[in-house]
Amino acid sequence: MKKIIALFLLFSGLFANAQQHNTSKDYVVPSDTLVRAKLSHWQDIKFGLLMHWGTYSQWGIVESWSICPEDEGWCERRGPYSADYNTYKKAYENLQTTFNPTQFDPSKWAAAAKDAGMKYVVFTTKHHDGFCMFDTKETDYKITSPKTPFSSSPKSNVAKEVFDAFRKDGFLIGAYFSKPDWHTENYWWSYFPPKNRNVNYDPKKYPDHWNAFKQFTYNQIQELMTGYGSMDILWLDGGWVRPHKTIDQNVDWQKSIPFDQDIDMPKIAAMARSHQPGLLVVDRTVTGEYENYVTPEQQVPAKPLGHPWESCMTMGDSWSYVPNDHYKSTKTLVQLLIKIVSRGGNLLLNIGPSPQGDFADTAYLRLKEIGNWMKINQEGIYDTKPMEPYSSGNIFFTQSTKKNAVYAFYLPENDDITLSDKVVVEGYAPQKKATVTLLGYKDKLSWKQDGDKLIINVPKKLQGKTIGQHAVCFRINN
Repeated sequence: MKKIIALFLLFSGLFANAQQHNTSKDYVVPSDTLVRAKLSHWQDIKFGLLMHWGTYSQWGIVESWSICPEDEGWCERRGPYSADYNTYKKAYENLQTTFNPTQFDPSKWAAAAKDAGMKYVVFTTKHHDGFCMFDTKETDYKITSPKTPFSSSPKSNVAKEVFDAFRKDGFLIGAYFSKPDWHTENYWWSYFPPKNRNVNYDPKKYPDHWNAFKQFTYNQIQELMTGYGSMDILWLDGGWVRPHKTIDQNVDWQKSIPFDQDIDMPKIAAMARSHQPGLLVVDRTVTGEYENYVTPEQQVPAKPLGHPWESCMTMGDSWSYVPNDHYKSTKTLVQLLIKIVSRGGNLLLNIGPSPQGDFADTAYLRLKEIGNWMKINQEGIYDTKPMEPYSSGNIFFTQSTKKNAVYAFYLPENDDITLSDKVVVEGYAPQKKATVTLLGYKDKLSWKQDGDKLIINVPKKLQGKTIGQHAVCFRINN
């Protein structure tokens, strides 16, 4: 994607960059009419919640990556076991025996996310470390194992509890699933030491091991597609597990993939959709019919991409729980949502639950404040499409899918918004009989056109007063 459109990285840092992803160059429109219908609905709802949660949360470290033997900042090992890799990995895997999130209450998460205006959820059923947050029969490295203290809880099948709670509140349901698995013997075979994130043997040389891994992966996805209720999205991470022919040699992390790691996505997708008709499959960064939407990470494109896309971003600096994480301001988050929607995308906002099983108070506060803003301005977010010129200065545009209304979002430098006698919008001309209103206020606003400038007159009763926070939205009915 960096080759086809300029992207600017909004946020960076050790944790935020732990899963860098380039967006695929080409897009294949799904042939399945049910998938296309689901995709259209998904594009209309705009705003979702992503959660990275697992045993790694106990150490407050970047999820999974510290057991990856690469010399990258996000793979750095710290703490009392860090001097020796094998000792560290053993201690990491032993976190299973202490993971006991007794405060886990997914209905509380769902209520807060719904109040914020979120409409879909993507939950980490398994990250790269292989620890399963669902009751798989394929491994004992899971939340429901007797080795894990939380297994005695009636809520121990965490993924099922999350999906059920959010589904009850009307959310589309997405299962994050890592294709690589650094715990199973048939990905990182104990005969060889792991060298990097990739499989540590040549699958062509040892086909029995690779075929066993393919079956393991198939079986786990089948479990998620058959035992966890209706599913809408299968969100597959770990793009280095891919057919070798799909590697983009212009992308550094892809050209370093040493082996063909084909897990037979046609077979997996067919099985998944046989159980979940219309399922969106998101095989991240692997161009083709199994990447139903693309996923630039921590990024906002400068222009629409011309196909369905979603930017996954962290509410804090980290994907998973880190003590005293720095959370983005409500203004920053609201304005990110506006910018992404103005380019035709969705925002999947990540929160990392604590090892005790709850969000930080600050995360709940951010969700509440976003919700307060959405209650006034949501009609300019949902069921909208991008509209040229997309933005002009600090004004960002959307239009309703029915094209009977245009929304001009005014993004202030300061959080509290005060206006003088007029607002000037460059590069947009309404129809002559158009009406203009400010969302949250009933009165129509007078306006005039001056060349390529739309001049909206602000009533005296609103001038110099705080009329909103984070952003305000002008609705223009043509």
